[in-house]
Amino acid sequence: MTLKTIPIIDLSPYRNGSSEGKEAVAKAVAQACRDIGFLVITGHGVSPALVDRVDASARAFFDLPAAAKMALKRPKDDQVRGYSAVGDEGLSYSLGEKSPGDLKESFSIGPVAVPDDPYFNGPAAGPHFAPNLWAEQIPDFKASWTEYFEAMSDLSKTLMRIFALGLELPETYFDDKIDRHISMFRALKYPNQHEAPLPGQLRAGAHSDYGSLTIVRTEDRPGGLQVYNKDEEWVDVPSVGGGFVVNIGDLMMQWTNDLWSSTLHRVANPPREKAGDSARLSLVFFHQPNYDAMVECLESCKGPDNPVKYEPVSSGDHLTSKFVKQTTFGEGTRKSA
Repeated sequence: MTLKTIPIIDLSPYRNGSSEGKEAVAKAVAQACRDIGFLVITGHGVSPALVDRVDASARAFFDLPAAAKMALKRPKDDQVRGYSAVGDEGLSYSLGEKSPGDLKESFSIGPVAVPDDPYFNGPAAGPHFAPNLWAEQIPDFKASWTEYFEAMSDLSKTLMRIFALGLELPETYFDDKIDRHISMFRALKYPNQHEAPLPGQLRAGAHSDYGSLTIVRTEDRPGGLQVYNKDEEWVDVPSVGGGFVVNIGDLMMQWTNDLWSSTLHRVANPPREKAGDSARLSLVFFHQPNYDAMVECLESCKGPDNPVKYEPVSSGDHLTSKFVKQTTFGEGTRKSA
């Protein structure tokens, strides 16, 4: 049967290393990716203390005065680093849909500890390894965010290995395509809604993610993450203590020739009777393969009855095209990569 709600999958059997455990987890993850594109993972091995540290430093940042946050505003239109204020982005624009700006603010970082090497700082790298901005006035901000980025990178590698097994590929198939990844970590603050949103305005408009996979730590608060299933229904994503929400992105859907689903999702507004006490914080890691990794249909995902649907595209070019759409609303020419 096709999954219509988001399954909860324990990764412990895979992490314990037995062939049976790996096979069982890979099978369950593959079904989730095929049927609904979302899952909740437990048994992932990420330190709860580290999650708490990042959560605390993110909250401290968003509690800063507006002027202090704006001092760390994204420095260039082609760099996704630093602070974005409420309404600065419209995710529905990545799908060509027009709507008012999303009701969220954010702070983003990219790869940390970048080597001094032409691959990372030459012209081909573009803005993907641009320097990060840091809220130096907040103790533990840089340290906790750096450690979290690395922890999410490690977890993404584990998930990509599970994906490989689920796609009947060698377990390490994706390793050399993600060893210099251009991922982004973003903390998102959805403020209380003391005033009603504009028509069509959401905390985050309906969109699909761009890369290989996304890992999200959410809160159980009014107005949360929803997924559009194959019955064309919006269903809530369960909040599981200590767990992470995982979804695949457009690049993984292209890699699998649409065998796996990069599913529309959104962050809904809270009910008006709860809107005054509905603030929520999400910690979101957007995993993106190396900028020069070519994404083309996997051998196990094509055949006489399933011809190739997409032209090959590099990870970096695909990401740039999506961000251009996301951030052009209201300005016409602004770009981001």
